[in-house]
Amino acid sequence: MNNRVLLYISGLFTFILFIILRYTYDTSTIVSFDQNMELLLKGNKFFSFFHYFGETSLIDFIAIILLFILWLKFKNYRGMFFVILTIPIGRLINHFVKEWVARPRPEIADQLASYSFPSGHAMMGLLYLFTIAYLLSELTKNHKSKLWYWIGALVLAILTGLSRVAEKHHFATDVIAGWSLGFTWFCICIFLYESIKR
Repeated sequence: MNNRVLLYISGLFTFILFIILRYTYDTSTIVSFDQNMELLLKGNKFFSFFHYFGETSLIDFIAIILLFILWLKFKNYRGMFFVILTIPIGRLINHFVKEWVARPRPEIADQLASYSFPSGHAMMGLLYLFTIAYLLSELTKNHKSKLWYWIGALVLAILTGLSRVAEKHHFATDVIAGWSLGFTWFCICIFLYESIKR
Protein backbone atom coordinates (compact mmCIF):
# COMPACT_ATOMS: atom_id res chain seq x y z
CA MET A 1 0.00 0.00 0.00
CA ASN A 2 1.23 3.50 -0.87
CA ASN A 3 2.64 5.37 2.17
CA ARG A 4 0.43 8.38 1.48
CA VAL A 5 -2.71 6.24 1.31
CA LEU A 6 -1.72 4.60 4.62
CA LEU A 7 -1.16 8.04 6.14
CA TYR A 8 -4.60 9.28 5.10
CA ILE A 9 -6.28 6.10 6.35
CA SER A 10 -4.51 6.65 9.68
CA GLY A 11 -5.79 10.23 9.73
CA LEU A 12 -9.34 9.00 9.16
CA PHE A 13 -8.92 6.44 11.95
CA THR A 14 -7.71 9.09 14.43
CA PHE A 15 -10.64 11.34 13.49
CA ILE A 16 -13.07 8.49 14.21
CA LEU A 17 -11.29 7.90 17.53
CA PHE A 18 -11.64 11.59 18.36
CA ILE A 19 -15.38 11.53 17.61
CA ILE A 20 -15.84 8.40 19.75
CA LEU A 21 -14.05 10.05 22.68
CA ARG A 22 -16.03 13.24 22.19
CA TYR A 23 -19.30 11.43 22.77
CA THR A 24 -18.21 8.83 25.34
CA TYR A 25 -15.85 10.63 27.73
CA ASP A 26 -18.54 10.81 30.43
CA THR A 27 -19.46 7.11 30.28
CA SER A 28 -18.53 4.88 33.20
CA THR A 29 -15.94 2.90 31.20
CA ILE A 30 -14.08 6.01 30.01
CA VAL A 31 -14.32 7.70 33.42
CA SER A 32 -12.78 4.58 34.97
CA PHE A 33 -10.01 4.65 32.37
CA ASP A 34 -9.27 8.31 33.15
CA GLN A 35 -9.17 7.59 36.89
CA ASN A 36 -6.77 4.67 36.44
CA MET A 37 -4.46 6.74 34.23
CA GLU A 38 -4.49 9.53 36.80
CA LEU A 39 -3.49 7.09 39.55
CA LEU A 40 -0.73 5.72 37.33
CA LEU A 41 0.81 9.06 36.30
CA LYS A 42 -0.18 11.62 38.94
CA GLY A 43 2.82 13.46 40.35
CA ASN A 44 5.36 11.71 38.14
CA LYS A 45 8.22 14.22 37.95
CA PHE A 46 9.76 12.66 34.83
CA PHE A 47 6.60 13.09 32.78
CA SER A 48 5.81 16.50 34.33
CA PHE A 49 9.06 17.95 32.98
CA PHE A 50 7.89 17.54 29.39
CA HIS A 51 5.03 20.03 29.75
CA TYR A 52 7.61 22.66 28.74
CA PHE A 53 7.66 21.19 25.23
CA GLY A 54 3.98 22.06 24.82
CA GLU A 55 4.07 25.61 26.16
CA THR A 56 2.44 28.17 23.86
CA SER A 57 5.39 30.58 24.05
CA LEU A 58 7.86 27.88 22.96
CA ILE A 59 5.66 26.65 20.11
CA ASP A 60 5.05 30.20 18.85
CA PHE A 61 8.78 30.93 18.98
CA ILE A 62 9.60 27.78 17.03
CA ALA A 63 6.89 28.54 14.45
CA ILE A 64 8.36 32.02 13.88
CA ILE A 65 11.88 30.58 13.54
CA LEU A 66 10.62 27.99 11.05
CA LEU A 67 8.90 30.66 8.98
CA PHE A 68 12.02 32.83 8.86
CA ILE A 69 14.27 29.89 7.91
CA LEU A 70 11.89 28.74 5.18
CA TRP A 71 11.60 32.31 3.87
CA LEU A 72 15.16 33.64 4.10
CA LYS A 73 17.24 30.49 3.58
CA PHE A 74 15.10 28.33 1.30
CA LYS A 75 12.53 30.73 -0.25
CA ASN A 76 10.12 27.87 0.43
CA TYR A 77 6.76 29.64 0.41
CA ARG A 78 4.83 26.38 0.24
CA GLY A 79 6.68 25.28 3.38
CA MET A 80 5.68 28.53 5.07
CA PHE A 81 2.07 27.85 4.11
CA PHE A 82 2.42 24.37 5.63
CA VAL A 83 3.72 25.77 8.95
CA ILE A 84 0.89 28.31 9.10
CA LEU A 85 -1.65 25.56 8.45
CA THR A 86 -0.30 23.16 11.06
CA ILE A 87 0.54 25.49 13.95
CA PRO A 88 -1.52 28.74 14.04
CA ILE A 89 -4.56 27.21 12.32
CA GLY A 90 -4.19 24.08 14.44
CA ARG A 91 -4.28 26.24 17.57
CA LEU A 92 -7.50 27.91 16.38
CA ILE A 93 -9.08 24.52 15.77
CA ASN A 94 -8.09 23.39 19.27
CA HIS A 95 -9.61 26.55 20.78
CA PHE A 96 -12.91 26.25 18.91
CA VAL A 97 -13.27 22.54 19.70
CA LYS A 98 -12.60 23.20 23.39
CA GLU A 99 -15.33 25.85 23.42
CA TRP A 100 -17.70 23.51 21.56
CA VAL A 101 -17.18 20.54 23.89
CA ALA A 102 -16.82 22.61 27.09
CA ARG A 103 -15.52 19.76 29.24
CA PRO A 104 -14.35 20.96 32.68
CA ARG A 105 -10.80 20.16 33.72
CA PRO A 106 -9.98 17.81 36.63
CA GLU A 107 -10.69 19.37 40.00
CA ILE A 108 -7.49 20.61 41.65
CA ALA A 109 -6.47 23.81 43.40
CA ASP A 110 -5.39 26.63 41.06
CA GLN A 111 -6.61 24.74 38.02
CA LEU A 112 -6.38 26.41 34.60
CA ALA A 113 -9.46 28.34 33.54
CA SER A 114 -9.83 27.01 30.00
CA TYR A 115 -11.74 23.89 29.01
CA SER A 116 -10.15 20.46 28.99
CA PHE A 117 -11.08 18.57 25.79
CA PRO A 118 -8.97 18.15 23.71
CA SER A 119 -5.60 18.85 25.35
CA GLY A 120 -3.83 21.76 23.69
CA HIS A 121 -0.41 20.51 24.81
CA ALA A 122 -1.05 17.10 23.26
CA MET A 123 -2.50 18.46 20.01
CA MET A 124 -0.10 21.35 19.47
CA GLY A 125 2.90 19.35 20.69
CA LEU A 126 2.20 16.72 18.07
CA LEU A 127 1.56 19.30 15.36
CA TYR A 128 4.72 21.35 15.73
CA LEU A 129 7.00 18.35 16.36
CA PHE A 130 5.59 16.45 13.37
CA THR A 131 5.87 19.60 11.25
CA ILE A 132 9.58 19.87 12.10
CA ALA A 133 10.11 16.15 11.39
CA TYR A 134 8.29 16.43 8.05
CA LEU A 135 10.25 19.48 6.90
CA LEU A 136 13.57 17.95 7.99
CA SER A 137 12.67 14.73 6.15
CA GLU A 138 12.21 16.74 2.96
CA LEU A 139 15.76 18.03 3.24
CA THR A 140 17.49 14.65 3.47
CA LYS A 141 17.61 11.50 1.39
CA ASN A 142 19.12 9.49 4.25
CA HIS A 143 16.39 7.08 5.38
CA LYS A 144 18.03 6.45 8.75
CA SER A 145 18.06 10.20 9.50
CA LYS A 146 14.40 10.47 8.47
CA LEU A 147 13.51 7.61 10.79
CA TRP A 148 15.25 9.29 13.73
CA TYR A 149 13.46 12.60 13.04
CA TRP A 150 10.12 10.84 13.26
CA ILE A 151 11.03 8.73 16.28
CA GLY A 152 12.20 11.84 18.13
CA ALA A 153 9.04 13.76 17.22
CA LEU A 154 6.77 10.87 18.23
CA VAL A 155 8.48 10.25 21.59
CA LEU A 156 8.44 13.94 22.51
CA ALA A 157 4.80 14.30 21.45
CA ILE A 158 3.81 11.34 23.63
CA LEU A 159 5.77 12.62 26.65
CA THR A 160 4.34 16.13 26.23
CA GLY A 161 0.81 14.76 26.28
CA LEU A 162 1.42 12.50 29.28
CA SER A 163 2.82 15.44 31.24
CA ARG A 164 -0.69 16.93 31.35
CA VAL A 165 -2.09 13.83 33.05
CA ALA A 166 0.86 13.72 35.46
CA GLU A 167 0.17 17.33 36.46
CA LYS A 168 -3.60 16.67 36.56
CA HIS A 169 -4.34 19.50 34.13
CA HIS A 170 -6.10 17.05 31.80
CA PHE A 171 -7.81 13.71 31.76
CA ALA A 172 -6.08 10.97 29.77
CA THR A 173 -8.91 11.04 27.23
CA ASP A 174 -8.28 14.77 26.66
CA VAL A 175 -4.71 13.88 25.75
CA ILE A 176 -5.67 11.00 23.45
CA ALA A 177 -8.25 13.26 21.79
CA GLY A 178 -5.57 15.95 21.36
CA TRP A 179 -3.20 13.52 19.69
CA SER A 180 -6.02 12.16 17.52
CA LEU A 181 -7.33 15.50 16.32
CA GLY A 182 -3.79 16.82 15.90
CA PHE A 183 -2.78 13.89 13.72
CA THR A 184 -5.94 14.16 11.64
CA TRP A 185 -5.28 17.85 11.03
CA PHE A 186 -1.63 17.09 10.24
CA CYS A 187 -2.73 14.59 7.56
CA ILE A 188 -5.06 17.19 6.04
CA CYS A 189 -2.22 19.73 6.02
CA ILE A 190 0.09 17.26 4.24
CA PHE A 191 -2.61 16.60 1.64
CA LEU A 192 -3.05 20.34 0.99
CA TYR A 193 0.70 21.00 0.97
CA GLU A 194 1.50 18.19 -1.43
CA SER A 195 -1.43 19.09 -3.68
CA ILE A 196 0.00 22.60 -4.06
CA LYS A 197 3.49 21.17 -4.52
CA ARG A 198 2.32 19.00 -7.42
